[in-house]
Amino acid sequence: MRSWVIGAVLLALGFVAILTGVMPVADAVALWNRVWPILLFVAAITVVTELAAVAGVFTVLAQATARWGRGRAWLLWLLVAVVAAASTVFLSLDTTAVLLTPIAIVLARHVGLSPLPFALTTVWMANTGSMLLPVSNLTNLLAQHAMGDISPLAFAGLTWAAALVAAVLPMVVVFVLSRRSLTGRYEIGVARRPGDPVLFRAAAVVLVVLVPLLVSGIPVWMPATGAAAVLGVVFAVRQRSALRFALVPWRLLVFAGGLFLFIGALHSAGLGALLHRVAGEGDSPIALLRLSFVGMLSANAINNLPAYLALEPVTGSAVRVVALLIGVNVGPLITPWASLATLLWHQRLTSLDVEIRWRRYVLLGAIVAPLTVAAATWALAASAGML
Repeated sequence: MRSWVIGAVLLALGFVAILTGVMPVADAVALWNRVWPILLFVAAITVVTELAAVAGVFTVLAQATARWGRGRAWLLWLLVAVVAAASTVFLSLDTTAVLLTPIAIVLARHVGLSPLPFALTTVWMANTGSMLLPVSNLTNLLAQHAMGDISPLAFAGLTWAAALVAAVLPMVVVFVLSRRSLTGRYEIGVARRPGDPVLFRAAAVVLVVLVPLLVSGIPVWMPATGAAAVLGVVFAVRQRSALRFALVPWRLLVFAGGLFLFIGALHSAGLGALLHRVAGEGDSPIALLRLSFVGMLSANAINNLPAYLALEPVTGSAVRVVALLIGVNVGPLITPWASLATLLWHQRLTSLDVEIRWRRYVLLGAIVAPLTVAAATWALAASAGML
């Protein structure tokens, strides 16, 4: 079933809960006031990244990466991992899954390397690399609100240690698994210039200006919407055909909106009390580990967005919110539906005729996810002075 259909069904169920009084109207309004800036940011940043891709910004970046790799496969892969981490941190995990994955695949094929380690790198980094900043993940934006709308720098001050461990450990596993193909050499191909230099320069400047604004403390929907508007005007003048309805990720918006409303209705019906008994309480290392593993299991069972929404009320402190984020951000490496980014990633692989069997993906994730969640939670406890 398509994600937007699931979202529409969940929206309908949520509205039924409101109409029948299960979810008070006041709770629904409060939820809407909380999530509309997030949904607007997702729509705007998707438009920005799609237009930047059309302008050739990411292709030029891939070509530069091939040159910087100097013919060494391991160095090229490492650079792709770094770019994936930066893309995830500053432009969100969905951007990495949707736009960087095809670039990484094309890059690997262009230089004659196996695309599989590059594909695994983008999807794992998209999930595990999404801990550092509020803009990195929808769950982080929700968590930022739960922490009292702290600044992005304050958010990073809480998450940096866990984010570092979560990003590095899965990449070590990718390298070990793919060491044979990543220890060879490759030939650097001929670089292609952007089709429209004006569009390329405009998109590059917009991204350069946008990234620091996203971490400046301004509500992220503002600079993202402004950037989308600027690029929209430039493309209207230079390449109007690129401005199409499909630029707006309406399927994702319907899916996310349905999840938000449905989980809110479940909380009104008493879900929170049950989850409180399962997730426990306290800020000890064991308590944090318990919460992060409950988050991981919940994310892989349903999806990381509803898992976060369901468990957020049982956190009670900033450090427990981060522990939950570890579970729902880093943990969704096992089931295909654990995060929307994974589903989007697989769609891109299918369109590029790259086959990764879900059985192998699940088995690898079942090993890597618990280890990474445990290590990241330990890093959180250590950075918070609890060890």
